Amino acid sequence: MPPLPLGAHDRAGAAGRGRPVLDVVVPVHDEGTDLEPCLRRLHAHLTEALPWSFRITVAEDAGTDRTLEIAHRVAAELPGIEVLALPEAGRVRALRTAWLRSDAPVLVHTDVDLSTDLDALLPLVAPLVGGHSDLAVGTRLSRSSRVVRGLGRGLWREVVSRGCDLLPRRTPATSPSDARCGITAVRADVAAQLLPLVEDAGWFSDTELLVLAGRAGLRIHELPVDRVDDPDSRVDILATAKADLAGIARVLRAPATGRLPPARLRDSIGRRPLPDPPPGVPGSLVGQLVRFAVVGVLSTAAYLLLFVLLRGVLAAQPANLLALLVTAVANTAANRRVTFGIRGGRHAGRHQLQGLVVFALALALTSGSLALLQLADPAPARAVELTVLVAANAAATLLRFVLLRGWVFRTSPPSRTPVAATATADLPETETAR
Repeated sequence: MPPLPLGAHDRAGAAGRGRPVLDVVVPVHDEGTDLEPCLRRLHAHLTEALPWSFRITVAEDAGTDRTLEIAHRVAAELPGIEVLALPEAGRVRALRTAWLRSDAPVLVHTDVDLSTDLDALLPLVAPLVGGHSDLAVGTRLSRSSRVVRGLGRGLWREVVSRGCDLLPRRTPATSPSDARCGITAVRADVAAQLLPLVEDAGWFSDTELLVLAGRAGLRIHELPVDRVDDPDSRVDILATAKADLAGIARVLRAPATGRLPPARLRDSIGRRPLPDPPPGVPGSLVGQLVRFAVVGVLSTAAYLLLFVLLRGVLAAQPANLLALLVTAVANTAANRRVTFGIRGGRHAGRHQLQGLVVFALALALTSGSLALLQLADPAPARAVELTVLVAANAAATLLRFVLLRGWVFRTSPPSRTPVAATATADLPETETAR
């Protein structure tokens, strides 16, 4: 019999009795004015709107006002709130310390001003709790997002923020558009491996975390959110811009210097290889044969048409060479995308070069067949010539499929223990069952 769902009060109180599913960390430094309304609003929302047990962790980093006193007072009144007092200042240090010490399988970060609508929390963390995604971020840049700009948000701050937002979109395997939305969630096992690799100690750390996740091949969930920017921002724009430029330069040159090998990163914490697909889908032999046959028929038709057109102005061998070369390049590109389901430009040049080797073998078959025909009959009829070429192309087509599948487009999934494999296993039993 499955366990009964936790009630609203039980979900909040579960943090004090055991391991919560969510740990929502709020880094604060001299936030005596905003902290209490933030905690009460956040606690009420988590209690009423989310179906999982939770903890709210206030990570206070060496403040000088009454922030710590307020945090302890509210924590004594509301169940499921803990206070982490750190001796050194620094938002990133506070967040990193709180995340790495947490025992919750899903970690969340939100700013104390709660500028991002809390209704985004449930759809943001649900893919992580279910094991579908590894990291989740909100975005203000979607067409469906609604954003109210604060009067204190000047032009330079907007430019700096958008400049950093461009970096993840220009980084291979990464697509999130907004690195600084103020709300982020990550699986704890992912955070444990990515956070030690984040070198930045300032605002750029959000962008760096996204870039690392993308290079590791992790699944990033991006959610359009509504946001009201805080007009009382205390961000030093010039210092932030300078630090961001240094961070961008460091991240872009890291793969070239060997400090962050993308392949090793993907192998160590990337998602598991897909299982063998059923017949009819891109990775299966049957599906590949069907699509390869369709591409082959179209390629053969194009080849014969080109040969007939070129044969009117060229001898048989040059006409065969040009017709086969043109259709071979097109055939390799078509098989790469349609037959074997490979997208993007990665290794496209290498695939074409290997395809040309396969072309050379096909040329040897077809040209050798023509040479043997001309030895037997120096002036064969055009129909006989075409018949020989069709038979030779059939043999070349079979050879092409074998070489494309086993050599050109062969994939060897790395053996690794993926973070996604422990997605559901890390959740408390009562929460997983529900």
